[in-house]
Amino acid sequence: MSLIARSEASEGTFLLRPPTVGLWREAPAVGSLVTPGMAIGALEIQGRRVPLFAPSDAGGVVTEVFDAGRARSAVDYDTVLLRLDPEGAGAAVSAAVADVGGAAEGGLVFRSPMSGRFYARPAPDQPPFLAVGDVVEQGQAICLLEVMKTFNRVTYGGPGLPARAKVAAIVPADGDDIDEGAPVLQLEEA
Repeated sequence: MSLIARSEASEGTFLLRPPTVGLWREAPAVGSLVTPGMAIGALEIQGRRVPLFAPSDAGGVVTEVFDAGRARSAVDYDTVLLRLDPEGAGAAVSAAVADVGGAAEGGLVFRSPMSGRFYARPAPDQPPFLAVGDVVEQGQAICLLEVMKTFNRVTYGGPGLPARAKVAAIVPADGDDIDEGAPVLQLEEA
């Protein structure tokens, strides 16, 4: 399960609001570029972490972050999570808006919802979550991302991605450090 933030144009900027109440975490920093469909953190709802993505109609450089510097912040439906300046990103945002839906050269791309160390298997002595040629479905675990000795299970899904897709390539190698928004899987429609 994943969620998409609500957007509102206001005085030449975009305001991103949560689609529901919860505890907001993993916010991008001021100055970060947010593109349509990109992970912008997560909402903790009844103890469960749910990835939160930017909507398809908003992008820009983060100029304001709600409760910046806090690990988790309680938010309600009207809270402005992020203020984005679309002019600050220039051509990068325009190109990203044209690329809504995860499309990339040769197919679809699943991107990392956060920065961390990529692990392709749940434990060193267990088989990988996925292999090239496998069909992945919405909500299926695809990897672990380690952030400060905490292992986060990443599941498939997000705006613009089909409910089922075939894995064409796994981009990072096991143990690689990856950035938020970096390609993890190259996909084909199943």
